[in-house]
Formats: sequence, C-alpha cells, structure tokens
Amino acid sequence: MSAPVERHRLAALEAPNDGWKMLLTKEVLRFWNVAFQTIAAPVLTAVLYLMIFGHVLSDRVQVYPGVSYVAFLVPGLVMMSILQNAFANSASSLVQSKIMGNLVFTLLTPLSAWHWFVAYVGAAVARGLLVGLGVYLITLFYAPPRAAAPLWVLAFALLGAGIMGVLGLLAGLWADKFDQMAVFQNFVVMPMTFLAGVFYSIHSLPGVWQTLSHLNPFFYMIDGFRHGFFGVSDVSPWLSLAIAGGCFVALSVLTLHLLKIGYKLRG
Repeated sequence: MSAPVERHRLAALEAPNDGWKMLLTKEVLRFWNVAFQTIAAPVLTAVLYLMIFGHVLSDRVQVYPGVSYVAFLVPGLVMMSILQNAFANSASSLVQSKIMGNLVFTLLTPLSAWHWFVAYVGAAVARGLLVGLGVYLITLFYAPPRAAAPLWVLAFALLGAGIMGVLGLLAGLWADKFDQMAVFQNFVVMPMTFLAGVFYSIHSLPGVWQTLSHLNPFFYMIDGFRHGFFGVSDVSPWLSLAIAGGCFVALSVLTLHLLKIGYKLRG
C-alpha cells in the first residue's frame, strides 16, 4: 500500500466526519494535477468550435434580434463544456479506481453514501465550472460580454454541473472498464448534448424535431443558461429550472441508493 493512500485511509478512520472533505480534496487534486489535459484541452476544443462555426455562419444566421450568431453560440459552448467535463470527471475517476484496484482502500474507510456522493459530485462540479469559466473568458475576445440575468447563469451552471456529476457517478458505478464508460459517453451524453440547441435554436427545426428536442433534458439546461445571458429563450426559464431540478433529484436518489447498497463496489 502506498504511503499517500495509507495516510488517506488512516485519516478518514480517525475523523469520519471529515472523511468527505479528504475524499473531495483527493478528487479535486486528481484533475488539477493534470490541468493541461482536464481543463486546458476542453477549453481549446470549445474555442475551435466557436472559431469554425462562428466564421462559417456569423453572417448567415441570427437567432435572436440584436444578438449575433457568435454571441448566441458562446453560452451554448460554455454549457456544453460544463456538462461534458462534469460527467467525465466523476465517471472516469470511479472507473479508474475500479481498474487500478485502489477503490478497496476507500471502501475500508467509514465513509457513508452521502460522503461519497458529495466528494465525487463536488469535484465534478468544480471541474465543470472551471472549464466553463475558461471557455467564457477566452470567448470574450470574440463576442462582447452579456449577462442579462446573472443569477440564472449561476443557477443553471451549478445545476447542470451537478446533474452531470451525478450522472457520471452513476455511469462509473455501472461501468467496469473504460470501454463501457465510453459507450455511455459517446452514445448518450455526446448526442444529447449536441442535439440540445448548442449551435441552433430549436425554433428553426421542423415540428417533429422540436417535439423531440423538448424530450431532451439537456435542452432545458442549455436554454435556461442562455436565458441568463440574453433574457430570451426558447422556453420559460422556470420550466427549464423545474425539469432540470427534477432530473437532479431523481438521479441523486437513484445514485445514493446504489451507493448505500454498494452496487458493483464490493464485488
């Protein structure tokens, strides 16, 4: 057993009430120590999307009156980055611990399901928000800053990162190897994100596709987040908040139950 892991285990045994703080710190340091890969790379990817789509469509598309297409694109890219990276953080961390076999050392500590939940989801939220902030700061060079309702921006950023952190934890519990996690990310998270109105308003879609878009919970997170910037959106921000909040509660209840029973954690 390595010295850092042994110190982590003994500290959690001696102070169980503070165990979640130690696990949260461990999870944050896990992505922070490779920030070039976990933060800088996603920021670069989002900026490339902005440069390409903005250059091709900036003079051809205007979604909201008085809002350029580049400005419209910024909130979508920021939220997309938050969602994808929050999911990736909690999912990859748990799967990696399973594969490397060091998950057993955390299981030996008296951490409750709530401790696990807060630590993994908290670290996922931190990474998602850091990447989102990085994308937003870079995009200030391409579009003037706008925030018609900053509280809506903050609310949906936190809620979106929280939902995807929980979903990533759920995927990490289910998956036993990176291939299974990749299936979840490539066939669920990625399509639902791209089809949630990141690059367009759903009002530009045919009727049947508009209906299908309203069945996508990711749409409400992105649309509500965009409302915070421009004060306009495709649906009411209160409806988006209710649906996103309901998803967070439902996923949290399911994930906490699986953590309590040790689903695919104890062999």
